[in-house]
Amino acid sequence: MFVQKYYISDTHFGHERLISMQPRPFSAIDEHDEYIVESWNSVVGVHDIVYHLGDFAFNLARDADRVRGIFGRLNGRKYLLIGNHDVDKRGNLHPTLAALDWAARPEHALRIKDCGKDLWLSHYAARTWPCSGYGSVHFYGHSHGKLPGVGRSRDVGVDMPDVFFQPRLFSELTAGMELE
Repeated sequence: MFVQKYYISDTHFGHERLISMQPRPFSAIDEHDEYIVESWNSVVGVHDIVYHLGDFAFNLARDADRVRGIFGRLNGRKYLLIGNHDVDKRGNLHPTLAALDWAARPEHALRIKDCGKDLWLSHYAARTWPCSGYGSVHFYGHSHGKLPGVGRSRDVGVDMPDVFFQPRLFSELTAGMELE
């Protein structure tokens, strides 16, 4: 079985005000959420891996059943890199997200390999990261396209034009990036 790794950030499921704040090309949050679920499942297989770089959903306490329902509909083994909207007022992972069936315990940052390259994942952009001077790549979210990458770093948020609300492969996200 061939398994692929995908990356995405800032889905903000259930975040009604985000549609006008960013803005996003949807008339209502239900349309937004359904589009992301369908786009996600059109590329991600059941056994594939998806690294979600934070801000999975909004209104976590009020819409816990909705968040669980959306999570259950998304293909793949999902890992969460904790974002600012994923925590409670004390900075702890929100219980709604903590109770989901993540492939591993959600973390604030994670170092992995993809396509033979070191990759540093976090919700927040870093100007330097582990092995950044030795070819490592950094994917982040949070900035909604307003903070350009430096060197081998980039925003993988759903609202980036080349991501467009769908998890993307390392090769897609690094196209045009000098990796050697």
